[in-house]
Amino acid sequence: MWFAIIGTDVPDSLERRKSVRPAHIERLQKLLDEGRLFVAGAFPAIESEDPGPAGFTGSMILAQFASQAEAEAWAQADPYVAAGVYASVAIQPFRKALP
Repeated sequence: MWFAIIGTDVPDSLERRKSVRPAHIERLQKLLDEGRLFVAGAFPAIESEDPGPAGFTGSMILAQFASQAEAEAWAQADPYVAAGVYASVAIQPFRKALP
C-alpha cells in the first residue's frame, strides 16, 4: 500500500537539514531503486524553488510499504528524525485515484 509520510520541521531547521540531507536522500534513492517511491520533496517556507535562508517547513514522501507499521518504522529511522529536523511525523495510508 502507498503511505504519505509528512514531516513538519522544527523552527530554524535549515542547517540541521543540510547536515544530514545526503543520508536522507540515500534512503529515498533506495526506495526509488526498489520501485517503491512515487514522489518526495520539501515544503519551502516561502513561494520559491530555492527559499534560501527562509528554509523549509517540512517534507512529504509518498512511498509503498507492506504495512503502516513498516512505514512508521522506516520514517522513524530517517536521518531528519535523528538530527531533530522534524518536530513531528504523520503517516497516512494513501489510495491513488488520478492520474
